[in-house]
Amino acid sequence: MAVALLCMLNVAHVQAQYIGSGTSAFAFLDLPASSRLNALGGTNVSVRDGEISMAMCNPALLGVMTDKVLELNYAYYLPGTMFGSALYGHNFGRSKIELHPDEPDKPNYFAAGIHFLSYGNMKYADSQGNLTGGTFSAQDILIDIMYARQLGRQFTVGVTLKPVMSFYESYSAFALGADVGAHFQTKDSTLQVGLTLQNIGWQLKGFYSDEGGQVREMLPLNLQIGLNYRFKHAPIRLGMTIHNMQQWNLSYENTNLLADESADIKWHDMLFRHTIFFLDIVPKSERFYLTISYNHRRRAEMNLKDQASMAGLAIGAGVRIYKFRLGFALSQATKSNFTYQASIALDINSLLK
Repeated sequence: MAVALLCMLNVAHVQAQYIGSGTSAFAFLDLPASSRLNALGGTNVSVRDGEISMAMCNPALLGVMTDKVLELNYAYYLPGTMFGSALYGHNFGRSKIELHPDEPDKPNYFAAGIHFLSYGNMKYADSQGNLTGGTFSAQDILIDIMYARQLGRQFTVGVTLKPVMSFYESYSAFALGADVGAHFQTKDSTLQVGLTLQNIGWQLKGFYSDEGGQVREMLPLNLQIGLNYRFKHAPIRLGMTIHNMQQWNLSYENTNLLADESADIKWHDMLFRHTIFFLDIVPKSERFYLTISYNHRRRAEMNLKDQASMAGLAIGAGVRIYKFRLGFALSQATKSNFTYQASIALDINSLLK
């Protein structure tokens, strides 16, 4: 399976060129960091409900409820691969309550996390696919250092510093990136709006050099805006996220063909490839949630012709049990492979009471 995965990656690199995006590295940054994000379609910048992993998409989603929260995440993609993360939040600072009684007592929000993706052990082979003996490994590592500041009761801004490292056999690369984000919510939190610019940065050390010297690629820049509305008298939240606003064309060009297949994509299809829709069922107690989402880009790129699949759809659920939050999500990339993602979070504040 490891050999098959490596071949798939090589074939994708040779046959497909991402139109409009230029050259970018560290595509694993687009993977959902938790079951909650997976269930919401892979990314979300507007839902602020105490899930610390949401700040991976927008640092302004840190808040009062992420203080002293430890979260662990694990995802299963293919046999032999491992994707996991650990995050911890801590709030600090004091607001002048006598002057601003509506502001939080600790308006400075901080969090740090580490994310690890291992592709497993792969076998050496020549250009014809003949095994030559021995194995090698490949890993991606991301570190997140996040800070957010509450400005009044309704507005929050945040920034993330993110060192990124990749180690593929004898090749390695290092990059430094950043996210900036903002979040607004009405006083009753029924309407929430988020905006973020992710992955601002480039490689400081590239995988290889050419006649011009070190080749440094950019990170996969992603400008996103999202909103959601929670009904006052029903346990329902509806929302949408618009991603990759910095570029219109999200199609792939098959460089093995003379014709450009992207020309066949209608404007309304391309428009919806930028959009993710989701529905949350969340009671006022917030003891559990049930989520379903639709990501049209996933559907358009991963759906197999003449074969039924749920590509583009994702479902997830979470529950609070004692001092823990448990979450699980399921999504499908291809007909035979599902992604399973699980999360567990511990509120350390509740242990100290």
